[in-house]
Amino acid sequence: MAFILPTLGLLIAVLAPIVLVRADASTSPIVVQNKDPLIYYHGRWDDSPGTWWAGSGFKIHVENLSSMTLNLGPHTTSLLASIGVSLNYGDFTTVNVSEGSNTLPLQSLQSDSEENTTGKNVIRINTEGWQDNRINLENITLNSGAKVLPYKPSRLAFQFIGDSLSAGQYLPKGVDQAWPFLVSESFKAEHVVVAQPGAALTDIVSYGNVHGVSYQFFKTEDTGFYYTTDHNYTTPWDFKKDVPAATHVVSHIGANDASQNITANAFVDTYLDFLARLRTVYVHQPIFVFTPWGWPQPTGPNSFYYNGSYTEIVNERHAVGDKDVFLVNTTGWVSYEDVFPDNIHPTVEGHQKIAGLFEKWLEGWGLQPEKEWATPA
Repeated sequence: MAFILPTLGLLIAVLAPIVLVRADASTSPIVVQNKDPLIYYHGRWDDSPGTWWAGSGFKIHVENLSSMTLNLGPHTTSLLASIGVSLNYGDFTTVNVSEGSNTLPLQSLQSDSEENTTGKNVIRINTEGWQDNRINLENITLNSGAKVLPYKPSRLAFQFIGDSLSAGQYLPKGVDQAWPFLVSESFKAEHVVVAQPGAALTDIVSYGNVHGVSYQFFKTEDTGFYYTTDHNYTTPWDFKKDVPAATHVVSHIGANDASQNITANAFVDTYLDFLARLRTVYVHQPIFVFTPWGWPQPTGPNSFYYNGSYTEIVNERHAVGDKDVFLVNTTGWVSYEDVFPDNIHPTVEGHQKIAGLFEKWLEGWGLQPEKEWATPA
């Protein structure tokens, strides 16, 4: 579970088209300050505003768009951080950004194959990586004549909790190719991913993470906060900032607890305490507890950890009257063909397979995808 610096690079893909308008040189560009309520932030941001967590980002709905520049402050990762950019719900393209002015390549992202005549565009931005992913947004510069419109979030909102198996470690586009993100896209839902490679659920030091997820989930900073020079402390997270509040909570965690020799009994106790605390935030929302899909082997069956413990955890919640905790049995979801042989983490195709299986599971459970995005482009 060692940390490996993800490959960074500018990946240009063709996204859904935008309507580009000619800017009037006689007028000034539009500057959108970082506290503007029309910027829809998702994920964990501090007051600067800055973020560390993979998958955190923002959306902005703009009319009469021809250019967009992100002006980033000194707390942005040096030399660069990778963000995923999507226009009008198209695929996410990697763009490397750094402190200072970063003009997004809108012309390069425009498709010639179809025409958008509305003049309104939705820009979505996510931090991709699980490390070197600090973004410090000072303001956004738009072309003169542009107008920022309200962004209406989806009525569905997923909260994912996990480790490297959810954070997109080793994937070219990081979390934007990981199964939690793919599920959210399929359901046209909002999402927050609180997942960090190497982190245990138990509050212990694990593979460079200062705290476990059972502690850090309730904080603004990620589990590596200690190493951040301007933020080597933790700040309680205000869950009122999650708008809308998560409608569905998904937890897939435990691999690093097992690697750190946490006993099954201790892990069950920690998980039960964690779920009880989650219930103080998500009082009535369904919580989906994944069983491990295991570590695939080149020959023979997958290697599993905490056999039976996840069933015990869910049954204990049911015993205290919480019937809205559901076990997701992922046995058989991942085989050796679905993982990188050198680290046994799912490949891009492996994450797509997991996402498809969970989407099918959710639909069987009773959740249907939204037919359209809540904010049309």
